[in-house]
Amino acid sequence: MAGVEEFTELYEHSRERLVGQLYALTGDEHGALDLVQEAFVRTWAKWDRVAGYDDPEAFVRRVAFNLAKNQWRRVKRTLLRSSPPERPQPVTDSAQHQDLVAALMTLSPKEREAIVLHYLASQPIDEIAAEMRVPAGTVKSWLSRGRSHLALRLAVDDPEEMTRRG
Repeated sequence: MAGVEEFTELYEHSRERLVGQLYALTGDEHGALDLVQEAFVRTWAKWDRVAGYDDPEAFVRRVAFNLAKNQWRRVKRTLLRSSPPERPQPVTDSAQHQDLVAALMTLSPKEREAIVLHYLASQPIDEIAAEMRVPAGTVKSWLSRGRSHLALRLAVDDPEEMTRRG
């Protein structure tokens, strides 16, 4: 099969990074892994086209983010119709990691997505704006508000310090 090696390389080099980004977006470690796996399955189905993209990982990330958004919509509809099911607590690596994910979950979905794309996926503001279909200034505003909110939640004196941390 043509392209198997390239797809395998993409999977091996980006799976863990994408799972981390989706975990930061959703707060659900196991769910993040499932979303990334599903995104790779969907990518493989279109690999003849996706292989020619400048950044196939960005395609996989967008598919996974869209799957996460669709999942949230389904959950929201379910919650509006009935009482929510019991949800197990996610297993995480450390208390600091838990604190960060908990703080991220307090942001608005747009702020959280912008923070994850910019700081965890290392996307420039212009690319985030294009991907989210908003002006760059809106992304800058989400990042600024998100950093300030995270700084308060994580007891960081200077929100810009978070930018330097990573």
